[in-house]
Amino acid sequence: MATTKPKSGAVAAARKKQPPWLWIGVAGVVLLLAVAAIASGGSGKKKPAAGVEQTRPVTVTGSSLVELPTTGGDDPAEGKEIPEVTGQSFDGTPVDIRNDGRPKLILFVAHWCPHCQREVPLLAKYLKSNPLPKGVDLYTVATATASARPNYPPSAWLAKEGWKAPTMADSDDAKAANAFGLSAFPYFVAVDGSGKVVARTTGEITTDEFAGLADKTLGNK
Repeated sequence: MATTKPKSGAVAAARKKQPPWLWIGVAGVVLLLAVAAIASGGSGKKKPAAGVEQTRPVTVTGSSLVELPTTGGDDPAEGKEIPEVTGQSFDGTPVDIRNDGRPKLILFVAHWCPHCQREVPLLAKYLKSNPLPKGVDLYTVATATASARPNYPPSAWLAKEGWKAPTMADSDDAKAANAFGLSAFPYFVAVDGSGKVVARTTGEITTDEFAGLADKTLGNK
């Protein structure tokens, strides 16, 4: 059976009959929802889980590397021994980057960096079927963390991308990044078994270039 559309006058009359407390109640509900949205951030950002911190204290031992030049040319840090940094992951698990006799790649990322947001999933997918050469370790440092910037928190972002490498949560003042001479994101440092820098580079790189950095840590050209 068809429904008869009421005349506009009837609608107006029906509205007038509705008690004022009903509209007050509706307004109250709307206000409470607005307050809840503001309290939760209202920006779609995830709240870190309990016990998870996005920055952690970092201790640096040894001399810091000079900042990587942005104009190209020789890297003055090549052949220099890396500083040792001790810190923690987001959940407090110890993460130390030391001169332990093992070649290593260190990747520095910032959650708000669009280049990092493209590089991390690219490498995560690559590493699933192309593990690093035996004996080469991979570390990550999540740095330049800022809750007011996009894609926060970094812990949730890296987990979403399936990133498996041990990750150090850098300090609020980016001690780890500064110790390794970071100049741009993403930032890669290749270190040989004697703890010396063999290559540093910034920006998005291909999986072949990533594999090339791993080879350099083993003394391969």
